[in-house]
Amino acid sequence: MGGRHNSQAAFTPLVVRTRTAYAAVPPTTFDCVKLIIVRAGAALLLSELGTRHINVGDVVVLAANTLCGAEPEGWITTMTIYLDRDYVIDQVFWQYAEQFTDRLAAKQYLDLRCAKPTQIVHLGEDRVGLLMPWLDELASLSASGLLLKRYFRAQSLLFAVLDVVVPRMGTTDQPAASVHGRVALPSLPRCRPVQFLAGGRPQDCGTVT
Repeated sequence: MGGRHNSQAAFTPLVVRTRTAYAAVPPTTFDCVKLIIVRAGAALLLSELGTRHINVGDVVVLAANTLCGAEPEGWITTMTIYLDRDYVIDQVFWQYAEQFTDRLAAKQYLDLRCAKPTQIVHLGEDRVGLLMPWLDELASLSASGLLLKRYFRAQSLLFAVLDVVVPRMGTTDQPAASVHGRVALPSLPRCRPVQFLAGGRPQDCGTVT
């Protein structure tokens, strides 16, 4: 249940990694949203929820900058989706495009609706099993950095997974229409300064992996 920041790789808003852990994973934080899907085994999750048992069929959803670790019960295999927070806010913005005036409103709405920094979604072993072909392909596509020509395929696979997980997440009753934004320009994602090459073509420098 972890990842690294690699400033030498190309920036991508979406990374998927598979990991099998046999020893304790110390609590760490990431500046991205994480979905940790338990593929096999079990563990004690150490987070702001306290200590919770997770097993095959569970999905742990972590907000950005949320401390989380785990103690495997023997061993555990997980597939973790790392999503840049600005990318997530963009998806919320377009989902409720008729009700938001800018991405600041989408960010406020996301903060209100998903007030819990840690959630455990109990999908069940059978339903999680249906996600595995999508997750395996996503992991393959992002193994060496997501290629531009496969971006839309990766996004379609991610949306298929989110279509199963997100409706089962707990949210507050705050309606989208009650969040009022102001005119604001979206900023560049973290760790992604942009340099312009000859001819005006942008080049990303930095990553979240």
